[in-house]
Amino acid sequence: MKINRYILTIFLTLNFNTCLRLDDFLFNQQKIQSYKLDNYTGDRELANLPASYDIASNLIYGPFTITSKSEKNQNVTIYAIYIGDPALIANGIQKVILYCHGNRDHMDFYWPRAKLLANVGAKNKYGVLMIDYQGYGMSDGNPTEAGMYNDVQAAIGWLSNQGLTANNLIIYGYSLGSAPATELTAHPRTIQPSLIMLEAPFASAETMAQDATLLALPGSYFMNIKINNAENMRLIDKPFLWMHGINDSFLSITTHGEVVYANYAGISSLAIRVSGAVHNNLPEVYGYNNYTLVLDQFILTNLP
Repeated sequence: MKINRYILTIFLTLNFNTCLRLDDFLFNQQKIQSYKLDNYTGDRELANLPASYDIASNLIYGPFTITSKSEKNQNVTIYAIYIGDPALIANGIQKVILYCHGNRDHMDFYWPRAKLLANVGAKNKYGVLMIDYQGYGMSDGNPTEAGMYNDVQAAIGWLSNQGLTANNLIIYGYSLGSAPATELTAHPRTIQPSLIMLEAPFASAETMAQDATLLALPGSYFMNIKINNAENMRLIDKPFLWMHGINDSFLSITTHGEVVYANYAGISSLAIRVSGAVHNNLPEVYGYNNYTLVLDQFILTNLP
């Protein structure tokens, strides 16, 4: 995520009657005309991912479209990319990681992260589905909390239509993506993910607002969003892997990550706290080999 908390503090303190709220900063999307993937030249996360994690073109399905629902229940077209062979989904050969990205930009920005997940354990061992939320990249509409949940549910629906069963569905939420990951695991609409992974999650919109603004005011003063990942974790008993950078200065491991982890309701969990990692570089600081090994072992231990 990317919010300048000091500017916001001054701005919101001096403008109590302003209509501008933190909701406007939470969704930091960018519109594009086409997806470039490896040919994208803009800023991106994990930009120095080794070439060994590259994906063969015949294992990149898309970009393709999925029909989602807006906050007002209107049809919205969103874009998705699947890494892997969709034909392997139906017969249970390939487990799938549904990747819920952060609040910035679009899928090109997160493409290296999707490639990394596809190579957890071995080359192209897992399928990976990534989407752009409403208003991001080439997806239609405007981003909202309800729309984001609908988008991830639509992605689950696409996987279900390919024949995916709950036993083969892993959901991974990074930063903002921790919200739909916890929401749809705690309150499944159709298929419930069998395993949840969260990287740098935030505890709640309330905590985020107070941390970002440095003001001792109710979070509802600054945002309409009601996200509460920490409370949702009280309803989740599926195997849970949590990762957070100890030096994360945006979403503090103390006020956010540790709270989310402490509220987990199940018995099979693993916490990875990475010294030196900030908000957006945990896999790199932890080491790509360590990262992929830990994720693979956790999946193998908890999914048949």
